[in-house]
Amino acid sequence: MPSRKFADGEVVMGRWPGSVLYYEVQVTSYDDVAHLYTVKYKDGTELALKESDIRSQSSFKHRKSQSSSSSPSRRSSSRSRSRSRSPGRPAKGRRRSASQSREHKEDKKKTIPESSIALPVFVLFKPSENNTKRYNGEPESTEKNATSCIILEQKLKPDVEIKRVLEQYSLRSRKDDKKKEEIYSEKKTFVAVKPIEKVSTKTKEMEFGGRIGTFMLILLLPATVFYLLLMCKQDDPSLLNLPPLPALESLWDWRVFGVIFLWFFLQAAFYLLPIGKVVEGLPLSSGRKLQYRINGFYAFILTAAAIGVLLYFEFELHYLYDHLMQFAVSAAAFSLALSIYLYVRSLKAPEEELAPGGNSGYFIYDFFTGHELNPRIGSFDLKYFCELRPGLIGWVVINLAMLLAEMKIHNLSVPSLSMILVNSFQLLYVVDALWNEEAVLTTMDITHDGFGFMLAFGDLVWVPFVYSLQAFYLVGHPTTITWPVAAAITVLNCIGYYIFRSANSQKNNFRRNPADPKLANLKFIPTATGKGLLVTGWWGFVRHPNYLGDIIMALAWSLPCGFNHILPYFYVIYFICLLVHREARDEHHCKQKYGLAWERYCQRVPYRIFPYIY
Repeated sequence: MPSRKFADGEVVMGRWPGSVLYYEVQVTSYDDVAHLYTVKYKDGTELALKESDIRSQSSFKHRKSQSSSSSPSRRSSSRSRSRSRSPGRPAKGRRRSASQSREHKEDKKKTIPESSIALPVFVLFKPSENNTKRYNGEPESTEKNATSCIILEQKLKPDVEIKRVLEQYSLRSRKDDKKKEEIYSEKKTFVAVKPIEKVSTKTKEMEFGGRIGTFMLILLLPATVFYLLLMCKQDDPSLLNLPPLPALESLWDWRVFGVIFLWFFLQAAFYLLPIGKVVEGLPLSSGRKLQYRINGFYAFILTAAAIGVLLYFEFELHYLYDHLMQFAVSAAAFSLALSIYLYVRSLKAPEEELAPGGNSGYFIYDFFTGHELNPRIGSFDLKYFCELRPGLIGWVVINLAMLLAEMKIHNLSVPSLSMILVNSFQLLYVVDALWNEEAVLTTMDITHDGFGFMLAFGDLVWVPFVYSLQAFYLVGHPTTITWPVAAAITVLNCIGYYIFRSANSQKNNFRRNPADPKLANLKFIPTATGKGLLVTGWWGFVRHPNYLGDIIMALAWSLPCGFNHILPYFYVIYFICLLVHREARDEHHCKQKYGLAWERYCQRVPYRIFPYIY
């Protein structure tokens, strides 16, 4: 077992991951199993580094002293001593071959800016205090235009050409260069022999109330769905009017389970079709990027065509309304079976493929949050597939079934205005999500959370059966609204959608290309990770403007149901709680990731979701 080289509390130089920059850090702890040091940067950022990424401060000072031998003062003293030599014999340090003489003549023709040579030496060896502050979110000017991101990237990116120029025009003696090559060759030999260390993704902080909280959620989430569906079936869906428990045999039907099974694999077949572009996700902890096929919108079109064929042959789609509880129970059973499969297969997954938030070592917690980050069967990504396909498209199908059931039960030739608004608003939301499917690759669900019961139940049960609650409610409790009220609700939904879509587009465009001329008016705070935090536009208004737009739309979906009961407003109440909790998780992760830069961003943008309120 290798011995530990650096002690706790020792101040050393740590390499920033993915770059050649070294900063002064303090060792806080050491993991004997993974052989990783936890170090703390000056801006408060804590990272786990390998021993090969840490060097003592003396090694940097030693390199600096080597380079100082070619300082102007030393060179001038060398020239003064050479004057005492014979005029016919050149100084020792000034002898050169014919080829070197030709190079010297060419050098005079070239003009090399001093800053371009000084920059790599400055970065590779020991950055000054001002330089360190700039990369940790403390620039001389805390806000920068998006067009200046080109300059920032050029400073951060290791330039091989500049390094070549440095070696070509170095004024150090050959003896120093030879010594330097020997040192580097020894280091290369050492790195080649050293075994590759695995990166530990052990979960240190548990969310959702830990083991007890996640165990309760496994029981409460299905119970909440069944309770809401039973309440909607009652004539008086008041909170105090508890529904009678149905007979157990009435909750299960193998034919319904077969439909759920068929629906899942039909969407899987659409996902595997070789249509749509293939894109890469964000880098994993190992540096590898997974590939994803973007064809969710095509799957929606094919599903709509299949539903159209069923309706043409007079298939009674309102069958969903009559057996909605059975469909929910079957979907819950399917999601539970899928969660068990996901956990069992994750036990054999390599350490680097486990989720950072679901690797606590406790069965209940890891089962709920998801033990494996990206479970795949070949190229079929289970989590990415379930995120948008079966549940989101199923939500639209259930809404359509409720619309047809309303027309049949109330003998209507056309749906009610309330039902049209609810179906239209939610259809727009689903189509937008599928059209902008690529954006989901940067969400916390994909990049951080594992695929366990939380996401499996949420994607396959909670989304289709809770999000369609307003349409289900309107079938048994019709609500009449006037055209002016409908127009006002439509305007409210459009405002929410505009904020939601423009904020997300602004963020995604900035992530793809910060130097886009269309984003030249945006200002940002640079961070140590190389990314920028927007402080203008929607992201300078509140920290999560997309959440604000989401909540406004949720309210617009509930308003067509009137104010007789609070039940149809469950969605907007739940959604506010969900987004406030998610915002707290985002806040915690961003604080760890961006350090002092995030604190500056929070000072610049004080409101989280609701301007002047929260």
